[in-house]
Amino acid sequence: MSNSKITTGEWTGEYNPFTDTEERRVLFAALDSFKIYRKTAHRNVTHRRRQNLYALPTSQWQILAEPPFSLLENLSNVDDAIDLNADIADAILEWGLQTFGLPQEPGSDHAQKWLGCAQAVDVDKAHSTIRQFYRDWSAESARERKPCHDFVLEQLEVFFQNRAALCNEASRPKILVPGAGLGRLVYEICRAGYDVEGNEISYHQLLASNWILNHVGSTQYALYPFATQFTNLLSRKQQLRKVMIPDVQPAEGMKHVLANGKSTGEMNMTAGDFIVLYSGSEYSAVFDAVATMFFIDTAPNLIRYIDTVKNCLKADGRWINIGPLLWHSDIAYEAPTDERHDHKTRVGEADRDAGIGEPGSFELTEEEVIWLLEKQGFRIEHRSAFSDGVGYIQDPDSMFQNMYRVSCWVARKGD
Repeated sequence: MSNSKITTGEWTGEYNPFTDTEERRVLFAALDSFKIYRKTAHRNVTHRRRQNLYALPTSQWQILAEPPFSLLENLSNVDDAIDLNADIADAILEWGLQTFGLPQEPGSDHAQKWLGCAQAVDVDKAHSTIRQFYRDWSAESARERKPCHDFVLEQLEVFFQNRAALCNEASRPKILVPGAGLGRLVYEICRAGYDVEGNEISYHQLLASNWILNHVGSTQYALYPFATQFTNLLSRKQQLRKVMIPDVQPAEGMKHVLANGKSTGEMNMTAGDFIVLYSGSEYSAVFDAVATMFFIDTAPNLIRYIDTVKNCLKADGRWINIGPLLWHSDIAYEAPTDERHDHKTRVGEADRDAGIGEPGSFELTEEEVIWLLEKQGFRIEHRSAFSDGVGYIQDPDSMFQNMYRVSCWVARKGD
């Protein structure tokens, strides 16, 4: 048996944010966006609604301020919820500054001046990252998270059931998870006994996953994932639903596995563009399997993704995929409109002519994706779909339900 390894202690991969001016700016913008999360949320969510309410004739807003409506009281409750969400943003910021050796109050040193760098798009990403904790690290969102994770874990078990025992560290299978986000799938694969490497391009996601995996300890944080939503509500109680994160403390979860006589793997995270980092010779034939979840449709050029997966897979390796096809072919040039893609944009402008920043794009049907896989040297071994649909940070009580009928397949790398 091996002890689980939650962190490598340093950022690894293609990007070192302090060696490139633009990379440093993008990192600093992410840090600053968590810093101003509280202020921007109060201003954009409750302050403007109070202004709009008071703009009504006095007789009208007074009706709405009294029971049973009590809209002003509700806005105060939303402010309280925002403050608790902002406590998470503050914790991520504090850990991020510590990780990168940056001061809380930078002086005139330009190399450390991270305050004041965030733009509107950075703030939007900070807000969507905080909301994503609901999907990845709350017990209440297991209904939309667990079926996807179970599919990946079941397929890994099918593939490796006849391999050497997972507790043999020398022969333990190595799994790559591109688009690792907040790290929950990486954690679950590691807990199942595999060595796993997550890859993520967004500093918002990297900062947040680093915090949740390495720093929360036994502390739980209150999260109000739907507090800032004012549409399609059945009740104010629904809007102010509280969840606690994380639902499992990562280090304690690993200890529990070991205490039951089972093996865990080792966990690592890399920062950088998936294509740029994993298409080189350094990662040629390194991984036994690649697991992608809600990821392949972030590719403007799916051929590059396929070729990159093929490069880093060992002979006879498996590619396990689950997710929809909500293509964002303009992802390298415009801010995406779908919340789950907010963190998939490139780290910095330096990538414009490499990886997902390369020009050219196309969108395929699921049938065409399968054809392309086969044309590029993969053999489809399993193909299915979730007929009931899967939500993504979906309020289960909302009057509007946005569900994905996700595609699930396993492809074997051929000659």
